[in-house]
Amino acid sequence: MRFRLGGNLWHHSDFIRFWTGDTVTQFTGQVTSLALPTIAVLTLNVSGFQLGLLSALSFIAFPVLGLFVGVWMDRMRRRPVMIAVNLVRLVTLASIPLAFITGVLSLYQLYVIALIMGICTLFFDVAYQSYLPSLVERENVVEGNQKLQISASGAQVVGPSIASLLMGLIGAAMSILVDVMGFFVSVVMLFSIRKPEPAPKADSADGGRHFFGEMKEGIRVITGNSLLWSQAGCTATQNLGTNMYFVALLLYAYRILGISKSVIGFAFSLGALGFLLGVLASTALTKRLGLGRTIALSTALNLGLLLVLLPMGNLSLLIIGLALFVSNVGIPIYNINQVSLRQIITPDRLQGRMNATMRTIVWGTIPAGSLIGGILTTLIGIIPTLLAGAIVGGGSILWILLGPIIRLRKQPEPVDGES
Repeated sequence: MRFRLGGNLWHHSDFIRFWTGDTVTQFTGQVTSLALPTIAVLTLNVSGFQLGLLSALSFIAFPVLGLFVGVWMDRMRRRPVMIAVNLVRLVTLASIPLAFITGVLSLYQLYVIALIMGICTLFFDVAYQSYLPSLVERENVVEGNQKLQISASGAQVVGPSIASLLMGLIGAAMSILVDVMGFFVSVVMLFSIRKPEPAPKADSADGGRHFFGEMKEGIRVITGNSLLWSQAGCTATQNLGTNMYFVALLLYAYRILGISKSVIGFAFSLGALGFLLGVLASTALTKRLGLGRTIALSTALNLGLLLVLLPMGNLSLLIIGLALFVSNVGIPIYNINQVSLRQIITPDRLQGRMNATMRTIVWGTIPAGSLIGGILTTLIGIIPTLLAGAIVGGGSILWILLGPIIRLRKQPEPVDGES
């Protein structure tokens, strides 16, 4: 099996700028991802339900605002939106170390921060996924997504270990300053892109501009396309199960296994090596197995999360890392293929609404999974919740096996941008 890291986009200076900004925030974001729940569990001593609520607030914007944001993103240029929301995220995160220094940091502040960050993430992600097809040529979209996934995977490998070291050295609250600086770098990189972004051409099917008509058209893009609908169902089910699982996982590590915040990140870094393997193997594996079977395999690997329930003893970090490694191999393989699929088969004028509708569905189950996970840890315990989350996440493969995606050998032909 050969790994391919070349391609046309190494010579695309604006994509390199876009990729650089994304890479920096992917790495620095790992610090916040681990530090924020660590502050809640170890500094503020939250309950399982409170931790689940904190996680849910980070994603509640997707089911509540997602469809509206989709229409807006098809009515405006996406790069200025990404710049604006990164500035908001920079200021919002900076309030955490400030509140910690002044002794006023509270769970309610974390709730508000999680909510604001979630809203910003919604705007950024819809703009981000809709922007790529206008930045690079359609034939380079898969390559672009692969390179972006390389950054995400590298961040998953290195980021948690750096986060743990920082939390051990300067504390969880102060370590978030690293992410503040990351958003500043991203803003600079986005400002430096020279290629003009095409003017938006959003309209309804009849050629008019009707807000709710455009929203309905975006919904029909998903519900009326069996490929996209199967993809939405699969991803939503994965997110439901894995977010049940991850609420329980940190409680399991900190409160049952007694793992220190200064080393927990090493388990996540070990597991994240699976991301890197998945990115490197994605192209060759898809060529060998075909698109549909590759996506099916990538979803089945969620069942690897069950390995965390093996007897641990002194090997607790290693076994947690192994469980995450197996599951994580499938994530970039799935993401590269399914994100490219939906970008390729969707016209430019519908990219924002398609991505927002998809995110509304697939990320809408994240707060549900977090809340369910928090409730279940209280009602049935942490270990049964881990089991339930892994099974639900792995069961997402049924959407692929019973739908049209399993029959695809390769990516369809690109859709004309004006169709």
